[in-house]
Amino acid sequence: MQTPGREIFRKYTTEETFELIKEYDTVAQMWAHCAENYADRTAIIDEGTEYSFARLDADVSRFRSAVAAALPGLTGARIGIFAPNSYDFVKAFLAVTTLGHTAVVLPPQLPPPAVAGCAAKFGLKALVCYPGPAAESVGCPCVDISSLPDAPTPAAECRAETPCVIMMTGGTTGKSKGALLSNGAVLQGTVNGCYGYRDVFGQRYLLILPLSHVFGLIRNLMTSLYTGSTLIVCRNNKDMFKDIAVYKPTILVMVPALAEMALMLSKKFGRNMLGDSLKYIICGAAAVSPYLVSEYHKLGVALFPGYGLTESANLVSGNPEMMIRPESVGLMYPHQEYKVVDGELWLRGANMLLDYVGEPEAAYTPDGWFRTGDLVRFDEDGFLYIVGRIKEIIVLSNGENVSPAEVEAHFNAVSLIQDSQVFEDVAENGAHILALEVVPRVTEIAGLAPEEAGRRIMEALQKVNKELPAYQQVQRITIRQSDFERTPSMKIVRYKKCN
Repeated sequence: MQTPGREIFRKYTTEETFELIKEYDTVAQMWAHCAENYADRTAIIDEGTEYSFARLDADVSRFRSAVAAALPGLTGARIGIFAPNSYDFVKAFLAVTTLGHTAVVLPPQLPPPAVAGCAAKFGLKALVCYPGPAAESVGCPCVDISSLPDAPTPAAECRAETPCVIMMTGGTTGKSKGALLSNGAVLQGTVNGCYGYRDVFGQRYLLILPLSHVFGLIRNLMTSLYTGSTLIVCRNNKDMFKDIAVYKPTILVMVPALAEMALMLSKKFGRNMLGDSLKYIICGAAAVSPYLVSEYHKLGVALFPGYGLTESANLVSGNPEMMIRPESVGLMYPHQEYKVVDGELWLRGANMLLDYVGEPEAAYTPDGWFRTGDLVRFDEDGFLYIVGRIKEIIVLSNGENVSPAEVEAHFNAVSLIQDSQVFEDVAENGAHILALEVVPRVTEIAGLAPEEAGRRIMEALQKVNKELPAYQQVQRITIRQSDFERTPSMKIVRYKKCN
């Protein structure tokens, strides 16, 4: 089925704002528009220094010279970017992509041997980084990310289908892969970030998510630049609330675990922890609890759940009616085709990856569909709901299939529960059973003695458990004293299946 297109989002903003949302084929086209129309606005604030769009454009042009000097005569090369969130990262990413090269974004926590492995796997022709062990470990030219030659170099001509960036997938249930996204896909994801809320342009974003994650790169950085907004770089998440107090962001892009933490501290110390200017939280990359939607609404902040994949340039759907359908991840963004096959969402469209890099498996079916691996349903108004993951399905001894995410949603609806994980375990008698582990929501049990808190939590969970179909009921419940292991993007790492 073809998505209804962008018109379905028109009613969620002003007519004037909606008409300002234009589509571009390449990063170079988008950036030329931004540099011309937002020249005097502040684009980036990093470590207290403000950089205007004009200053960023000039620095991007000069850094293109550094990249071109390292690869004379080469076009369409794969160039690694290995750096933490920073102004230098933004400058480098724009320079590499507007030269028509492919930016290979490497997580900054990688050790030097892993950087060298990625350089070999992805065929890097150069690595942009700070001087140090990583630069010494790769067998290709390195460009100092802090360098700025005097002479500028213009952007190169490229097309929507020109490769733009390789992003690493999350790897929560398997190994991480490199997804190759075109310029057109990156720009479609960027523009999709503008749909579904009222105040789109000229906002103030705080950058909390890593730019090596597609949610941070596309929705936090690229949509901020596209809309002439200011992006404040938070170098350390421990400084998040200090930066909020100083810079007063209007939009936060967060994963649910960070939203939970911010809510907990706001309840403990007051709404001003979020700043009086905060209007929106864009939340995704993992299941968003309706509890978060409801509690932030009470604080005067609209929290929008959404759904996306690295392979879809992040954004597949977003929920502009979160107070009406808090369990939904929203309406499908434009320029996508989708169908549901045996409960699984299949996609193809302008926002989808070109292919996986260095992998034996093809990204698409023979007729061009990308299988998301997500089990879904749609309601009568076209709103999407995630039911679970195919890879996570547990097959019981009686032949019943259990989706852990579907069962977890019931337990996560209990206000006392922040997160949960349903998994297959082995009982003392050797029988395979369903087990549940939960992380309590600190704000809901504050002031209770540990025994009383445990009793209330267990009573609430047992009540939910009894209301589930027999095959979904868990036989063991454990209340954790610490959080689950998480990926760098804060997704829960799933336990391995029993053999």
